[in-house]
Amino acid sequence: MCFSAAASFTAGAALLGIGAATLRAARQPRERPFAAIPLLFGIQQGIEGVLWLAFGWDTPGLVAVLTQAYSVFSHVLWPVYVPLAAWALEPRAPRRGALAVVSVGGIAVGAYLLYNMFANPIVARPVGQHIDYDSPHFYVAIVMTLYLTATTASMLLSSHRVMKLFGALTLTGAVVAYLFYARWFISVWCFFAAALSVVVYLHFAAKRVLGTPVGDPG
Repeated sequence: MCFSAAASFTAGAALLGIGAATLRAARQPRERPFAAIPLLFGIQQGIEGVLWLAFGWDTPGLVAVLTQAYSVFSHVLWPVYVPLAAWALEPRAPRRGALAVVSVGGIAVGAYLLYNMFANPIVARPVGQHIDYDSPHFYVAIVMTLYLTATTASMLLSSHRVMKLFGALTLTGAVVAYLFYARWFISVWCFFAAALSVVVYLHFAAKRVLGTPVGDPG
């Protein structure tokens, strides 16, 4: 989380527990990528927690490694992973086609950001109660559009109501984070998205309670 090491570790531990429960609820291989989202967010929040501690330890090398590890999640993993997870779970052919197109855009923006991470390594520094990730290439308009399309709009294309809710909430979180925390957008928005990933568990829990296969719309 973007406010303190304790908050990051608390959020990370909670998400790891939720993620483990969600994965247990996923009984088919095509369900597991989407079910793993809270768990992956938990790992990401844990990395940021250690990064907070590393600032105090005055270990520039460790800070650099943790910054890049966190950025692999924030910049590369999510735009590639989210639309593919939605595509795997989508039962309707037209929507699968649309999600395939979004996935191509997500892979493209993830590859571009990965390249830039090597060409211009991201630098993290604590500023007040936030972590500032200096990643200027991230704010190019077309990159941001493709990124948000892959990480949020892809969920809106799903035929599953809860997945649409997750997409709408994360898109709203992105707008709020940019309007009020533009300098710390990466960290703050990732926290919002991490917190909202509990919706993923609700998706699987509701299906199991109702006795409906997770792959069916609803």
